[in-house]
Amino acid sequence: MKVGTDALLLGSWAALPNTGAILDIGAGSGILSLMLAQRSDGALPITALEIDPDAATQATENVAESPWADTIGVVHADALQWQPASLFSLIISNPPFFTDSLGSPKASRHRARHTDSLPFAALLDRVVRWLAPDGQFSLILPVISAQHVIVLAESLGWFVQRCCMVQPAPHKVAHRWLLSLTRQACATEKSSMVIKDQSGDYSPEYRHLTQAFYLRF
Repeated sequence: MKVGTDALLLGSWAALPNTGAILDIGAGSGILSLMLAQRSDGALPITALEIDPDAATQATENVAESPWADTIGVVHADALQWQPASLFSLIISNPPFFTDSLGSPKASRHRARHTDSLPFAALLDRVVRWLAPDGQFSLILPVISAQHVIVLAESLGWFVQRCCMVQPAPHKVAHRWLLSLTRQACATEKSSMVIKDQSGDYSPEYRHLTQAFYLRF
């Protein structure tokens, strides 16, 4: 479960709550949980939920080696069966999004990338149960999947609070959408971002957003 640009974007972009707890669904190596712990200076308790045993072990090891071992709790469990003890102010996820493409022969890779184990409808069903009434659900998805999730979420009474369209380069169309969903009625705050500029270097806005997590920035 390597660290990718999607996780760096989401972990930097998601709005932190002032109080309450955070849930990271599909934590993988624990990167999102670690980023949010760094951003909040360890002030908000974080639960990192991961179905794959090897990934959960890796996340546990990564958390133990970090300054936030007392902030993050790694839970090895299936999101479709797990029940938390209390509600969360923020739920964040870099969810599996492949629905029709050829599956990976490696089970852990397949679970991480395909919606078989956590379909979007089931994910939203769990989030609505676990999110505080004024909480936010933040995620990153390819454009087609994001559009599908928005339609599904709105049909279930969700509202899109924030939406950022991410382009890999100025001459390319957006390939990812960052979304923040809420159960509270609101207008949508729309924005866009380019990861790399015409010269192939990281753009100023990408550097500004993610600079706390790059050693060379």
